[in-house]
Amino acid sequence: MLIGYTRPEEMNEVMDLSEMIRGMAREAKLSARRLRSARSSEKDAALRFMAEGIVARKEEIGKINAEDVSLARQKGLSSAMIDRLTLDEKTIASMVAGLQEVITLPDPVGEVTGMWKRPNGLQVGRVRIPLGVIGFIYESRPNVTVDAAALCLKSGNAVILKGGSEAINSNLILNEILGGAVEKAGLPEKSIQVIPSTEHEAVGILLGLDDYVDIIIPRGGEELIRFVAENSRIPVLKHYKGVCHVYVDEFADVEMARNICFNAKVQRPGVCNAMETMLVHQKVAPSFLPEMIREFMSAGVEIRGCEELLKLIPGLKLAEEDDWPAEFLDLVLAVKIVENMDEALDHIEKYGSNHTEAIVTENYERSQEFLQRVDASVVLVNASTRFNDGFELGLGAEIGINTAKLHAYGPMSLKELTITKFIVLGSGQVRT
Repeated sequence: MLIGYTRPEEMNEVMDLSEMIRGMAREAKLSARRLRSARSSEKDAALRFMAEGIVARKEEIGKINAEDVSLARQKGLSSAMIDRLTLDEKTIASMVAGLQEVITLPDPVGEVTGMWKRPNGLQVGRVRIPLGVIGFIYESRPNVTVDAAALCLKSGNAVILKGGSEAINSNLILNEILGGAVEKAGLPEKSIQVIPSTEHEAVGILLGLDDYVDIIIPRGGEELIRFVAENSRIPVLKHYKGVCHVYVDEFADVEMARNICFNAKVQRPGVCNAMETMLVHQKVAPSFLPEMIREFMSAGVEIRGCEELLKLIPGLKLAEEDDWPAEFLDLVLAVKIVENMDEALDHIEKYGSNHTEAIVTENYERSQEFLQRVDASVVLVNASTRFNDGFELGLGAEIGINTAKLHAYGPMSLKELTITKFIVLGSGQVRT
């Protein structure tokens, strides 16, 4: 067998897949043109029909999803992956609630964000418009199919969805319901499309369609996101990982710090806004750390500490260099005692991922300095890192968190799925 050789029948399959996805992209481009001028009432009607359709067919959704789950178990997928894949009654109800919530959110399209008058009488302004066609690539979680479709539609965007192969049947039944709802509301059915293929080549094909697709949003593990970023001809909104820190300052309220740090690590350790490293000022370490570490360990957290921590609390595991930039996504925590806030900031600058950073302090000047100097999509004072979430920040549902510094930074909700264009109103002016 020749390395890199593709059999003729395989070549035909790839060509057929390429033509199918290119056709979907053309349909999406046409749909986006209609969505640019869609009224809020039309989009909200489509969202209502989506919710009604999911409720009416929830038993069918559950049965088809059970087939995906059964196949996933046969393939030996992890329990965490199975959990994300499963659409139980609670998850389906949450999908419906999410659609109803998006209906209540203000439509950002058409919002005038500024208007000013030039000396020659020209009125210049900026107005929000949809991005156009969004390619959304994600793993597991078929509920994300509904979340992404709802946010894209409300913000006037067409979307092409490429979910994981393990969720293909669940995604296709949801796509049927969502597309039918959009058509029922008088909008193009192809505004929402799921790529009906489990082939890995499908992602690469989508990433090359820069003539039709305006932006790519990947959501999943670091390996997937790096593949997308490295192979896309289309701009990518992404975050690779969430290496989130909480810095406990010398002026911290110790009890508050314990509550915040415990929540940031333990409440849901497998998500991108969970704390992965705790930084503690040396002056507060003796009064804060012994009880804090006991509390963590009683919750099953494995501690990987610096040398200074091991001097204070012998018997803990010594942290290695690879632990500081690690996204554990588990009950594992790196802990470092720092001499001052400058050392904490240097550590965050070196090992952070521009995702979420927090300080616990009662000192106003320290809090303001931390807010100003830390480069992250969300920076918190006296609050858990777990609040970097569109819903928790009052944005409603989110499509993901972006740490790439394009037009949006942080949780991406409706406004972040739009951009602004300039409008100019004249009365016959010509340039001299």
